Parts: sequence; structure tokens; C-alpha cells
Amino acid sequence: MVGARARPLPPRSATGKPVVAIVGRPNVGKSTLFNRLVGSRQAIVQEIAGTTRDRLYGEARLGRLSFVVIDTGGLEPAAEEGYPALIRLQVETAVVEAEVILFLVDTATGGTAADAEIAQLLRQADKPVLLVANKADNDRRREAASEFYELALGDPIPVSAYHDIGLADLGERLEGLLPAEEGEAPVETLPLAIVGRPNVGKSALVNAILGRERVLVSAEPGTTRDAVDTPFEYKGKQLVLIDTAGIRRRGRVTRGVEQYSVLRAEQALVRADIGLLVVDASEDVAAQDLHIAGYVADAHKGLIVVANKWDLMEDTEESREGFAGKALGRLRFAPWAPLAFVSAKTGLNMDGLLELAVEVGETRRQRVPTAELNTAVQKAVAEHRPSSKGRRPMRILYVTQAEVNPPTFVFFVSDASLLHFSYQRYMENAIRKAFGFEGTAIRLIFRSRGSG
Repeated sequence: MVGARARPLPPRSATGKPVVAIVGRPNVGKSTLFNRLVGSRQAIVQEIAGTTRDRLYGEARLGRLSFVVIDTGGLEPAAEEGYPALIRLQVETAVVEAEVILFLVDTATGGTAADAEIAQLLRQADKPVLLVANKADNDRRREAASEFYELALGDPIPVSAYHDIGLADLGERLEGLLPAEEGEAPVETLPLAIVGRPNVGKSALVNAILGRERVLVSAEPGTTRDAVDTPFEYKGKQLVLIDTAGIRRRGRVTRGVEQYSVLRAEQALVRADIGLLVVDASEDVAAQDLHIAGYVADAHKGLIVVANKWDLMEDTEESREGFAGKALGRLRFAPWAPLAFVSAKTGLNMDGLLELAVEVGETRRQRVPTAELNTAVQKAVAEHRPSSKGRRPMRILYVTQAEVNPPTFVFFVSDASLLHFSYQRYMENAIRKAFGFEGTAIRLIFRSRGSG
């Protein structure tokens, strides 16, 4: 079974918090409410029906409540094919995971046949449902909320997610339905951002790791628009997969939804510890791949190059070495990045990829004793002293590791202005040679003596 050892966790298991799902037909304001609850523009909000396609998870606060909220795509109950049918499957999964469902309707347009069909589906789910009448930002629309009594789901709650109106009332109703929050200690998680240019198989890789259709998979480039977080467990370790839209060169990013998607991918890298750069093994490493790898390295994250679609290649040691030589030869700025050969289609090496990710995560938290660090650095200095500008050579006085994740080393030197970038690279290589740090960028900071 593909991804059999990677067990998806319902959000309550990962965070100890209850789960609430937002459902409704397209363009009723689900993503606006989601963003209001989580306090950030995590979901893409635009006046285009169907902008959200996957399930989005966020940690929400509403009054005294703290819970996990799921944003879902616009539901078209009668859909049997295409994206609407895939979205329906995503919504059905969210309903199963949730403990309470927020059914969002639109007071501006009034009730529709689709609303009635969704209401029927939710009654069959046998879960608590709160009927939330959105866009009720004036007296006329608040009065219009009463027409939704005909859905037979209880009292409509008039709100305006955009204007932050009525959410306190929603919180009071939720308070009576949500189970008490479990007082579990925070669990250390390893967030992994799945990044890459469009159509290299990022979403298929997520589904292969988790062993289920977690995100939509299609041959059309650009299917995933938002960054989608999925917590899961692997061999007792808590991980989070962050699936992102394909990143394109800045000059080739179209305005609108795709532009937001690129920004979301860059933000996902900020939230991640490791970037899994998915490349197409049947093609040469492209300039876009290098561009994305540069994002990861510049952010001082871990980096694993994932050669997907390896089922299309002859799986021999010679072919692997040949691909690795070409790929890592182009990634000269990140020679420390390991390479994993996988197939999202067949499940080839999913365990190997996850084990490598866990190892890189542990490496990012590695701390080098100060005495050992200074011994290694002084040995490197003895073998190759820094060049001097005029009569003043730079002297390295002391080195300490200031942080982990990313590993950060502070060099106290006589005069940092005398540092040449080539010597900084030499010192990075010396630290790697002595202590490893394979799979992650490390940060070196040089401070002049007496500086803060």
C-alpha cells in the first residue's frame, strides 16, 4: 500500500483541539470566514467561484474558544465529474473529520436549490450543524437571514465575516457544541514544504505519502492554488506536509490567483523547516528548479531534491549516479542537499524519503559543543589563513553556535569588514567537514570585536 507507514492524523490528534469545518456552495464567503477565524490571509479570497479547491487547516480563536478550522471548496451537490466532483470528495472528508460543521449561506443572494441539497447532505452526516447566514452587514440582510429557517437546520446566525459582525454570537453557539480542549503538552512537529515548478507531481507526492487523496491531482498545471497543511505521524514522529502551488519565475507569474499562489508558496517556506524540491526525473533539472532551490537555501532551510517519476527511468545504480551528477552539478550553491529517487505513482521509496526528512530535521537541531567547534575552526585557520587587506589580516577570535533550526554560528573576529566571501565559504565547508549538517543550510555570522 502506498504510504502505508505514514498515518494521517485528524487535526484534534495533532493539536489536542476540536475540529470545525466550513462548508457551503461556491462564493458564499467561506474563505473570508476562515481567514477571519485564523487571523491571517491564509486562504485565497477572490470574487471567483471555486477559488479554494483543497481543504485548508488553520488554528482558530473565537472568544474563549480555540479550535482547528477547515476551509473547503465550494460544494456543488450534483457534481459527478471534473473539479466539482473532486471538491465534493474533499468536502465529504472534511465533514467526517469535523466535530461541528458551519454551513455558510449568503444573505445577499438568498437561498438556492444548491443550499437545500447541501442541507440534506449535512442532515445525513449526523453531526452538529450551525447555519451561518453570511454577508449580513445591514438591517435588510439581517432580516433576510430568516428565510433560511426553511432549511430546517435551526436558527440562522447572521454574520458578516468581511466586516467582523456577529462572530461573537457564532462563538457563543459554538461553545455549547465543542468538546473541552485537551490539555496536552505541545508536540514538536517537523513541517515539510512540498515545492517545485508546476506539474512535476507535488500533490501526487502528498497523496502517496499519506496513502489517500488528500489534495486534488490533475494533469492540468496549477491545480493546487493554496498552501495546504496536513499533519501526520511517521514512526512516532509528528510531521506536517505543506503542499503549495507550483512556483514560476517572477516574470512569468500571471496576475490574480496564480500571483497569490506564488506568494503563498514563499510563505510556506517561511513556515517550513525543510523544503522538498520535487523535480521531474524524466527531464533535466530546469532553471526554474534552481530558482526554487535558491529560495530554500536563501531562507536557510533544509533541502531535499526529490526526483519524482523515477518509475519512468531505468532503475540502476548507473542511471541514479548519472542523474545525481547532472542535478547536483547544477545545484553547486547547495552541494549539501541530498537526493531521493521516488515515484508518487507507484509509491517507490516513500519510506526512504520520510526517513531522510526526519534525519535532516534532526540535523537542523544538532548543537556542536563550543570547545569542539573552536578546535575545528582553528585547525581550518592553520591550514588556510584569511587573506589580508593591506597590512591587516582578519583574525578569528572565538566561535559559538548561537541557534539551531537553522544551525547558526557566530564568529567574533578582529574586523568583519576584512572578510572575503570566499573565506566565509571555506569556513562553512570546514564546519560541514567536521560536523556534517548534510541536508540543511547553515548560517554564519561574523561580528567585529566589541560589536553588539
